Amino acid sequence: MDGICDGRIVIVTGSGRGLGRAHALELARQGARVVVNDLGCELDGSGGGTGPAGEVVDEIRAGGGQAVANGDDVANFDGAGRMIAAAIAAFGGLDVVVNNAGFVRDRMFANAAEDEWDAVVRVHLKGHFAVARHAAAHWRDHAKAGTPVDARIINTSSGAGILGSVGQAAYSAAKAGIATLTLVQAAELGRYGVTANALCPAARTRMTEGVFSEMMATPDQPDAFDAMAPENVSPLVAWLASPRSAHITGRMFEVEGGHVGLATGWQHGPAADKGDRWEAAELGEVIDGLIAEAPEPTPVYGTH
Repeated sequence: MDGICDGRIVIVTGSGRGLGRAHALELARQGARVVVNDLGCELDGSGGGTGPAGEVVDEIRAGGGQAVANGDDVANFDGAGRMIAAAIAAFGGLDVVVNNAGFVRDRMFANAAEDEWDAVVRVHLKGHFAVARHAAAHWRDHAKAGTPVDARIINTSSGAGILGSVGQAAYSAAKAGIATLTLVQAAELGRYGVTANALCPAARTRMTEGVFSEMMATPDQPDAFDAMAPENVSPLVAWLASPRSAHITGRMFEVEGGHVGLATGWQHGPAADKGDRWEAAELGEVIDGLIAEAPEPTPVYGTH
């Protein structure tokens, strides 16, 4: 398989189903050698097994591509290290990490349980950290040894992470952390030949079918463009994984159907400087003035 990722060695976490599966298949179609990581767990993180990963590997191989399955837990630090080692053992190196694995345990904030919060933050945020951390150390060591590095970290945030989403406090907080983590990775790892970018994908998967279900319905006409199909997101992943994206880092991409856009994130806005310590009572008028100058924030998902 020849394509824009020809010869690239890629890990895709959570790639047994949904977006991750679509990414793995597209990357293989573009010539990448793929480590298909998946625990095979349920939507809420329970259960496990390597069945889905093996099925994706079989599909890639049937199409003439190269792939191996991996069942390590992305949020287990040692397991994440084994994942990097598996790529090196199978294919002789590593060029790209696509952090995709995650699950949801949706709850209104006043009802959020500690164990649910910990589980969601662990898999999404720590999972992004652990896999990329081991990969970054591998690339840094090669760069310091004088070996050319042209590597990629592709993270998965969410519209919930940049705007918030009613009923998804833990998920939103974890995805917001991933957005900022991407900025830090881009700033720190560029010297080693590594770029870091993130996605805010909108697609129909197990994680989204319970949220925005009407918006993400399957089209009635069989030949109609399915804007919510996860496969629509994967071409951007493949391009970011390719050598062609070496000049792009620290960016957040919104992807839905045929739409590709940039999310610009937090920036310094209107400000006032007294040149001295403020009195609490005088700040009300000042703050009202700043709010009047600032653009209205985009509404949180689920509030309109």
